[in-house]
Amino acid sequence: MEDPSGYEHFTPAQAIAHQHELRKQISIKELTSPVRTIAGADISFNKNSEVLYAGIVVFTYPELKVITTATAIATTKFPYIPGLLAFREVPALLKAWDTLITKPNLLVLDGQGIAHERHMGIATHFGLITNVPTIGSAKSRLAGKFDEPEDKPFAESSIYHNGEQVGVALRSKVRCNPIYISPGHHINIQQSVEVIKNCIRCYRIPEPTRQAHLLVNKIRIEHSIKTNPQYNLFD
Repeated sequence: MEDPSGYEHFTPAQAIAHQHELRKQISIKELTSPVRTIAGADISFNKNSEVLYAGIVVFTYPELKVITTATAIATTKFPYIPGLLAFREVPALLKAWDTLITKPNLLVLDGQGIAHERHMGIATHFGLITNVPTIGSAKSRLAGKFDEPEDKPFAESSIYHNGEQVGVALRSKVRCNPIYISPGHHINIQQSVEVIKNCIRCYRIPEPTRQAHLLVNKIRIEHSIKTNPQYNLFD
């Protein structure tokens, strides 16, 4: 497995070149093995801080009962650059991943899969270096164009980038902005969308990444208060 510990020493140009190399290994194809466990992964951080808080929550699938969780705190000097966020966040996520006793059959990350300028969103990047099937479920669009889906549950609109379908804009709830689904690695677009639909409960975003989001914000606040008693929750 690739060692991401050197990512923070990459220049943005080196990071882009590395994405082009990794892209050659992407596998977008039908996932044929059964999915009995699924996980959500997310990152949280305080503004202008080099400290990252990573969290992964593993569930049974399709019941979505929590099996286990893992968290990690890491630091990075790689800047926050849209399109290159994996170089900030993957090392912290791997630190949490390595502590998981139960590894999931499929991982959903809060971010892009191949719906990315170079097909290398964080879900794709993480899937490539761990060889795990991954899906990107993002709250905002990064690359590609689509027609606004109808305002009804599970209305879909294909996302195209450079003439190629790279994902789907999915209306998970009425009167809410769509979420942006794209395969990361070892799974196809249609399966990715069906999995995310099965993971929608009472909220706009799928339960695996929603629970991971809650987890990382919890450890961020606890750690920030512990290390800085004057920490302001509203900064």
